[in-house]
Amino acid sequence: VTTNWLDTHRERLDDALKAIDARTFWSAYPEVPSGRIYGETAREEGMAAWKARLGGQFDLEQPGVIEWVDTERSPYGIETGIRYPRVDLDVLIPAVTSAMDSWKRASIEDRTGICLEILSRLNAQSFEMALAVMHTTGQGFMMAFQAGGPHAQDRGLEAVAYAWREMTRCPREATWTKKVSKTEVVTLDKTWRVVPRGIAANIGCSTFPTWNGYPGLFASLMTGNAVVVKPHPGAVLPLAITVETARAVLRDAGFDPNLVTLACDSVEQPVAQDLVIRDEIRIVDFTGGNVFGDWIESNATQARVYSEKAGVNSIILDGVEDLRAVTGNIAFSLCLFSGQMCTTPQNIFIPESGIRGPEGMLGFDEVVGAIVKAVDWFVSDPARAAEVLGAIQSEATAARVSSISRDADTVLRASSAIENERFPSARTATPLIVQVDADDPSWRTEAFGPIVYVVRTSSSAESIELAADSARRQGGLTAGVWTVDSQVQEQAVAALTDAGVATSCNLAGQIWVNQSAAFSDFHVSGANPAGNATLCDAAFVADRFRMVASRTFVPSQVEEVVG
Repeated sequence: VTTNWLDTHRERLDDALKAIDARTFWSAYPEVPSGRIYGETAREEGMAAWKARLGGQFDLEQPGVIEWVDTERSPYGIETGIRYPRVDLDVLIPAVTSAMDSWKRASIEDRTGICLEILSRLNAQSFEMALAVMHTTGQGFMMAFQAGGPHAQDRGLEAVAYAWREMTRCPREATWTKKVSKTEVVTLDKTWRVVPRGIAANIGCSTFPTWNGYPGLFASLMTGNAVVVKPHPGAVLPLAITVETARAVLRDAGFDPNLVTLACDSVEQPVAQDLVIRDEIRIVDFTGGNVFGDWIESNATQARVYSEKAGVNSIILDGVEDLRAVTGNIAFSLCLFSGQMCTTPQNIFIPESGIRGPEGMLGFDEVVGAIVKAVDWFVSDPARAAEVLGAIQSEATAARVSSISRDADTVLRASSAIENERFPSARTATPLIVQVDADDPSWRTEAFGPIVYVVRTSSSAESIELAADSARRQGGLTAGVWTVDSQVQEQAVAALTDAGVATSCNLAGQIWVNQSAAFSDFHVSGANPAGNATLCDAAFVADRFRMVASRTFVPSQVEEVVG
């Protein structure tokens, strides 16, 4: 079936290509959940579509289904009861392999148009996706709409743009002529074709399934590979909807929908380990914890692995122009989604002598007290707190907060539940803030969730050294630096970026250290143990395919040597 989807979406692709060059602000998909943008009935239709899923069987008509599993539990305490397909890989994988036969021979233009159409249809489903993300991850509605919908779609489009660029760098064909003697010329007609690596396994995470999942999904599809999506058992619905939409577009375009399939599992019967080490799997995209990420990197040796794992993110306080503005900015970063973002700060390094202020030194206790006060303010209004904090995705995260709180010597701010008027059974926790000395080992490992360590150091120089060393050893994705001294800023930026950490300086207002913008920010550097890949750059897509040539001798161009 011939489609004109590339023509339909060509302006969006061209704008995305410009954006990855300019790296200024640009977004393809509106982040505001407004009826004027998405349609006056879009919110109600999204709600109805989501409700229609509840208690049902999510049947994608895939091969190899052996049973149906119900593994999700809304962190907001409502019953969802959706049953998903658990498959026999020995049946599914051959079907996926067969589906690749025509896809890998499709033109770059056709594959690009199809990927752009998938993203367009996903964008139209953003309200339904927001509810799916909210009631699996625990994000508040606004964050779920933005991060689960338009921002994730932007990340997918970013991968499409990079893949288009890398695949079209080489011409499709050329005539090659070489003079091999005074009277003889050899001519070859050469063609080049994109040859994909093979099947990609996309291993989803529980907190940002679409935002983290879309780059790999679209990078693989664009470059001719099929994708088996293995969602986290606790956050299936967002990726199940994604797979459903992708399959519909592929079917409409005349391709086998088994190019994109869903392989669900349960905690009791996991499938990811078996999946990623199969010989047919040649690409693995993974987002999750270090233990399993390290295992995949060590054992899935037949595949090219792209990983985003865990890191320990830092804040360095050396000096401020406005303490209230800075602590307000930091407090929002600590509260947002209850610290369940891979970019959320965990460690706040403050010299024991205090930091520079606009009118002299601000003491250590004064600075710490201002941070605690700012967090207290954010959570003091239940409605505001419910939206900003969201809910705790995993019971393990809630247990971790309790355990660290119980074992800590100095608790600066205790964690507590908050009231959620709409969802009284929501699992919630405000940030726990504990104080430790620099030689305390507890802050050096990731404590995922609303857990903050204030680390008392001997100086800003030690703060910088500790934060950079932590990133090199344990991994780190983000760092925030506040200083009024340009030399300190230069030293901090040099040390932290050398350690592979994206560093923000002197943020204030409506921009936070844990934000990462598509088309501008490289999310994860791949330069420390927090991950080996970047979302997105050329390296993220270029190794998913190879350019393979065919050459045809052109006899009419040969001049025989006359004896």
